Amino acid sequence: MKQLRPGILAGIFVVAGILSWAGARLWNAYGTLPGVPLAAPIVLGVIAVVLLATALSLKARLKAQRERRPGAKGVEPLMAARAVVFGQASALVAALVAGMYGGVGVFLLTDSLDVPARRDQAWYAAFSVLAGIAVIAAALFLERVLKLPEDEDPTPESPARA
Repeated sequence: MKQLRPGILAGIFVVAGILSWAGARLWNAYGTLPGVPLAAPIVLGVIAVVLLATALSLKARLKAQRERRPGAKGVEPLMAARAVVFGQASALVAALVAGMYGGVGVFLLTDSLDVPARRDQAWYAAFSVLAGIAVIAAALFLERVLKLPEDEDPTPESPARA
């Protein structure tokens, strides 16, 4: 399984932000603008907390297993793989969603903050971006916790050379 690259996540965030900013401008030209739901930052925050709790729990279990503590509960490889896949999927979706809300938020900041409803929408968008960044950080931390140690020699010698 390949590791997530922060550059790819940043690229997804930027592209989604630009497209949603352009979409918000176009939508506003027709007289309305879709709202940023209050639940968006809450849901992203809950996902970030779940990812962080999973990472901390697995880190403690792996440490206890390495130290050979009596009664230490090990980490099953399939469970670890599922956790990593959940983290990677969450990070990719969070980058996309945070970029979308970021683009709408930038549009709201540059268009008109004198309308109270739009000001509230800008705040919800900003909190959504921050919560999305928290999901990405928690997912990268989870991936780091569950990373397997690298081999000493990445290029094994063939039997003919040995």
